[in-house]
Order: sequence, then C-alpha cells, then structure tokens
Amino acid sequence: MGLGLSMNIKEAASARRADSLEFIQSMLGQMRTMAQAERCDALAYFIEMAYVEASDIIRGDRPSVVREYKRHRAA
Repeated sequence: MGLGLSMNIKEAASARRADSLEFIQSMLGQMRTMAQAERCDALAYFIEMAYVEASDIIRGDRPSVVREYKRHRAA
C-alpha cells in the first residue's frame, strides 16, 4: 500500500509539473507574439529564450534546476 500510494503521489506531482510547464510555455508564446506585434525586438528575443528553455525542460533536454558550482580558490 505504501509504495503504490507513493508512486501515485509522484505521478500526480509529475503531471501537475508538466501541466504548469505547458501553461507557462503557452503564455510565453502569446507574450512573444504580442512583443513582436509591438516591434519590441529585444523583449521578443528574451521571451523567445524563455520559451525555448521551457520547451527544453518539457522534453527533458535540460534540467529545471541550475546548480551554482563553487570555485576552488588556492589560498
């Protein structure tokens, strides 16, 4: 019972995340179109980059968390 319930919770969380990412991607697409229509080229470009990032995360090509790597400094 515990393992099955755990998997259902994980599956539900995964489905909710996918829905959220698809919604974000959709909104970014609409904002990109609006920015292009208003000839806001730089804004359209940055929105396009966010759209591509969302697409990559949805496809699994890019992690959703970017970790900061610490530099090792010689004393």
